[in-house]
Amino acid sequence: MPRFSVIVPAYEVQAHLQACLESVLSQSYEDLELIAVDDRSPDACGEIIDEFAARDPRVRAVHLARHAGLGPARNAGTAEATGDYLLFLDGGDTLAPHALRAVADRLKETGEPDVLVHDHALVDRAGEQVRETSAGRLTERGPAPFRLEDRPGLLRVPPVAWNKAYRREFVEREGFAFPPGRHADLPWTYPVLMAAESIATLDRVCVHHRQHRRSELPEVAAHFDLFEQYDRVFAHITPRPELACWRPVLFRRMVDDLWAVLTEPGRLPRGIRAEFLRRARAHHRAHRTPGHPVPVRSRLRHTVIRLGLYRTHRLTELARSLGRRTARPAARLARSLRTAALRLHYRVQRCLPLRADRAVFAAYGGRGHGCNPGALEEAFRTFAPHIRTAWVARPEHHHTIPTATRRLRPGTAAHWTALARSKYLVDNTGFDHRLVKRPGQILLQTQHGTPLKHMGLDLRERPAAAGELDVEALLHGVDQWDYLLSPNRHTTLTWERVYPGRYTTLPYGYPRNDVFQRATSEDVRRLRESLGIPEGSVAILYAPTHRDYRRTQHTPLDLDRVLRRLGPRFVVLARAHHRHGGPLVPHATGRVVDVTDHPSVESLCLASDALVTDYSSLMFDYANLDRPIVIHADDREAYEAARGTYFDLRSFAPGAVARSEDELIDIFATGHWRGSRSAQLRAAFRERFCPYDDGRAAERVVRHVVLGETALPEVVPLAERHPVPSAAAALDRTPLATVPRPATDTPVAETR
Repeated sequence: MPRFSVIVPAYEVQAHLQACLESVLSQSYEDLELIAVDDRSPDACGEIIDEFAARDPRVRAVHLARHAGLGPARNAGTAEATGDYLLFLDGGDTLAPHALRAVADRLKETGEPDVLVHDHALVDRAGEQVRETSAGRLTERGPAPFRLEDRPGLLRVPPVAWNKAYRREFVEREGFAFPPGRHADLPWTYPVLMAAESIATLDRVCVHHRQHRRSELPEVAAHFDLFEQYDRVFAHITPRPELACWRPVLFRRMVDDLWAVLTEPGRLPRGIRAEFLRRARAHHRAHRTPGHPVPVRSRLRHTVIRLGLYRTHRLTELARSLGRRTARPAARLARSLRTAALRLHYRVQRCLPLRADRAVFAAYGGRGHGCNPGALEEAFRTFAPHIRTAWVARPEHHHTIPTATRRLRPGTAAHWTALARSKYLVDNTGFDHRLVKRPGQILLQTQHGTPLKHMGLDLRERPAAAGELDVEALLHGVDQWDYLLSPNRHTTLTWERVYPGRYTTLPYGYPRNDVFQRATSEDVRRLRESLGIPEGSVAILYAPTHRDYRRTQHTPLDLDRVLRRLGPRFVVLARAHHRHGGPLVPHATGRVVDVTDHPSVESLCLASDALVTDYSSLMFDYANLDRPIVIHADDREAYEAARGTYFDLRSFAPGAVARSEDELIDIFATGHWRGSRSAQLRAAFRERFCPYDDGRAAERVVRHVVLGETALPEVVPLAERHPVPSAAAALDRTPLATVPRPATDTPVAETR
């Protein structure tokens, strides 16, 4: 008896069926049977199914005598199933990698529930994936398993068959079956959830569901099938008094679905909307439960459907359409007027005297308080308290700004006033291209890392990375710099070549790394506790850099697999590059913690026990902690071809180098990640790239730039620095127990 029976009905999906079946058979969890049902498809679906059945004994081909439709085809597959759990896929869907293993683990963890609800992503015509917006309802926090009344929000999750796993004995005992019709999922999903004695959730995308193109949308008659399917739903509830409490909830869901069909462009021809609305009005009257108020946000749609106000609805839609058409030109005009007013305001402010006691800071084009400018802003308030500081950031990042610092929103009149009249301007990327530097103003460019990848003028030879590089604008911006920070000789030489200008280089170290020398073990303990890192765990900070040659950014590592192989002592803190545009692991669960939105990467470094990265400049900063660094470079040739590097990282690495996921697992499993050879490599790396980061870089900058001092604090030699040890090193000085490497991905202690 297999663990899973995956049922795939196929009708006119020959272009996608092979990928669907391959996604099931290639799962890392192999205890399954695949039942592919040819719904008398006129294309090659039947032949494709037979080919798969001939080559893999886990595939069972079912050929229907005549075309029956989606529901009956699923029933035919269910009748052949022998697995513990049933899963349904449409012929154009695919299972995500390792989805069945995640489902199996969650089923075991929650005590074999009747139903497991998992997440899915929608795939458009171009292949772009978007996670379903109701994902928040699938949280795994709280008691599990549970009943529907404990989590009624599950009824807001799309009512489809393919986002759940069903215990076969439960389905057979209750006699559930799919009816015919386009919307057969409705009278299946709702009764199943209401009848289930135990339900669990899995907050992970397990299915990629292909969305229909406009030409593939169902015929008009299929939309009227909604009425019949909801009749079946309410017919199931009516003779069962214990389910009466769900009637108002499902009634509101019915109205929402009918409204979506009525109002979504292109779904109903104009000539039959009135007829559809009449049918909707009759169903509203038939299934409405008196005494249950309608939410305020839904009253309009309920009123239109209840009274059959088709003309009113049409007039409302026309008014909205007219409003949208007039709103765009009005908005463009308003933006133009605002831009002109701000330009005039900035011009006027530049005529007023500079304020010698003002400084403006920014980082990463409007992100929160942090990096080198953040450390310098704190140093300004400490060593030059007469300077009033302000930070430019978008509103969603204002919570990261200290209370003593003024908050500025980019593009506002206050922002332009500060740029025009503040003496000190500090940034780690490019200053606003509309900035006009005034006599007496001091622009301090901090940058945000030691350059391993090509930067500045060197990008002219790398069109994939350069994008729309404007060399003239770049050089104009460099001409405005007064000071440029550098943490080592390699950086100094590189900056002065790729950013040629008349500025003064300050080889004082990076202020953002000062905290590494000042932090205490109590600080590390507090940070790990705030991140939820279990005591005694080894926390790996995984921080890959941006890939210029990829249109979409994704993690090259299967972090769940890595952690399964390494054992329960390890956890991963996953952080995406600031250009990633979202979390590195959107569906992180268990021992993978996505920390992309954490405001301080320095805090993450302190909380971790080791760093895994590829070509990120974070390795140079992390080396100041004298903690293990492992390089995972599985795409070195592609990366160097697209972006280019200033030296071969393999020949001067800060630690062990892995060329594949399996090599990375071996490095940690054998203890090589913190062995003597790795320590030797790290020592040489620190000698070359960490000469100035002794904890007083920010102080040196402020004393020189603001206070005009020349006798600056001497740099503490590397041998005399004592950065705070990692939690794992402080807790356990003995080598970690080695983890044997299994021959396959199947856990050694697998119980099934």
